[in-house]
Amino acid sequence: MISTRWLEKRRRYWERVYELIERADANGIRSLRQDELRELALLYRQTASDLATIREDPSNRRLEDSLNQVLGRAHNYIYMSRRARAGGIMTFYRETFPQVFHDTLPYTLVACAVFTALALAGFLMSIFDPGFQRYFLGAGMMESIDKHQMWTHSVISIKPLASSTIMTNNLSVSFATFALGVTAGVGTLWMLSVNGLLFGVVNAACWQAGMSGQLLSFVIPHGVLELPAIFIAGGGGLLIAKGLLFPGTLPRRASLVLEGGRAVRLALGIIPLLIVAGTVEGFISPTDLAARWKYLLGAALFGLLILFLVKKTPQTGKEEIRSPTRADFVP
Repeated sequence: MISTRWLEKRRRYWERVYELIERADANGIRSLRQDELRELALLYRQTASDLATIREDPSNRRLEDSLNQVLGRAHNYIYMSRRARAGGIMTFYRETFPQVFHDTLPYTLVACAVFTALALAGFLMSIFDPGFQRYFLGAGMMESIDKHQMWTHSVISIKPLASSTIMTNNLSVSFATFALGVTAGVGTLWMLSVNGLLFGVVNAACWQAGMSGQLLSFVIPHGVLELPAIFIAGGGGLLIAKGLLFPGTLPRRASLVLEGGRAVRLALGIIPLLIVAGTVEGFISPTDLAARWKYLLGAALFGLLILFLVKKTPQTGKEEIRSPTRADFVP
């Protein structure tokens, strides 16, 4: 149970956040002085910490809803007014992206589940109906599989161009999956379903042709980064859909801004993954390098990805809640 004294002590800071936001809404962000912007940024972080404490007390649901709304409105002003600084990109990938990934993990898992379910469905439909397999993959690809040849051999002779094309394609697919969240998630689910279905059909065709080993040695080196990137992009799209469809106590616009901001961070975070995946897919995956070395590379890249995503960042630790002092607001 949270004490009344603590609530009263904190309430004046929450009211100050509300006051600054009201002024910014009425007269624009430029109406706030530099010291007031710093004050708003500090109070935003403190209020977020207070909200975490209040959520532990079920008797304060009304107050929780009010603070949620205040934070949602303040969020956009905080990040639009923040100055770029040296090392900001490194900070983003070292701290911000892993934290946002951790906070939004359920959405990424849903995207992964949709992809996996459709991949399994595509695999089973291809096994029981070879006609579906040929219809889905097309004559050219099926002809290569029938000859027990990987369709990727042409990549080897044009590695730099192929790598660039692969990166562009992967980025296009991932960002389309993310951006289609504005269709209330329908477009995101469609992209995940189609790509999952294709993945399952290709696996079934290669398995029936006795080429599963060749397929795995091709897919694993780059797929350990490419597939998670697509799942994260899908999670971002579902996050946008959530902000649009389920705003909760926030105005729909504020909810979309809040969830869209987190989704954009997810989309920006996967860019290095797709660049590395495209390079590996263009220069290593289609080569005659022994399968064991490709598997080893895939395992190493996946291990690094896991370490990168699950490491604890400063924001994930439990911080001591303290009251701002006058010195905090002095520019």
